[in-house]
Amino acid sequence: MYRVLIAEDEDIIRKGIAYTMDWVSMGCTIVGEAANGKEGVEKIKELSPDIVLADIMMPMMNGIEMIRKGQEIADFKAIIMTSYADFEYAKTAIELGVSAYLMKPVDEEELKKNISKIITEIEKDNQLRQLSSKIKTADDIDALFIKSEGDNDYIQKVLKETRERYSEKISIETFSEELGVSGSYLSRKFKEATGQTYLDFLNKYRVQQAIKLLETGTYKVYEVSEMTGFSDYKYFSTVFKKYTDRSPSDFVK
Repeated sequence: MYRVLIAEDEDIIRKGIAYTMDWVSMGCTIVGEAANGKEGVEKIKELSPDIVLADIMMPMMNGIEMIRKGQEIADFKAIIMTSYADFEYAKTAIELGVSAYLMKPVDEEELKKNISKIITEIEKDNQLRQLSSKIKTADDIDALFIKSEGDNDYIQKVLKETRERYSEKISIETFSEELGVSGSYLSRKFKEATGQTYLDFLNKYRVQQAIKLLETGTYKVYEVSEMTGFSDYKYFSTVFKKYTDRSPSDFVK
């Protein structure tokens, strides 16, 4: 069940949303209520809700500010409720990544539709996190720290070039030739520094980039294959499944 927090200063509206709607049928449960923005932030910190419904005009702290502060301490999707059709409020809400902007009195069917959309977003986010966690160790080049001394200067160069050229046809031999050292020497030093072979590292990094591209929904699978340096679609599918336990086409679905 997804955890929902309702922040609304008008008691009758807050209780109406909390207790007259069939939240269970939507796969949700009400974990808390807040009568003002300040209390809302405290409840977000205490309850870690998945979804927050917030009125804009509340005492002590408005809904927009409550969501902004709440996002600093927890990860949740937000729905703004308001009686004020103010473009600036809507604009600020969009900048905060608010999932829906509903006018009061809130239509029950409209709210249900948006809750369903948000649950889909949450499930998609969770799926992406799970996929990324499967291939995230030393695979994130930005997070990989290697002391830049002596032989490891070569590895820093390889990492930098990999990030910039992963879509090209590259290998450890490519860099050994460019750096003027033997392939076996560079391979050994790379494994000492990262704990994995260069091919494994490269494939994982390419799959990370492929996940980001597929998630946009803009490109076809074969296009992503080419964009991430896999000239052969079958090989791309094999490598993708090796690290994520699913094929690229299954991921898209």
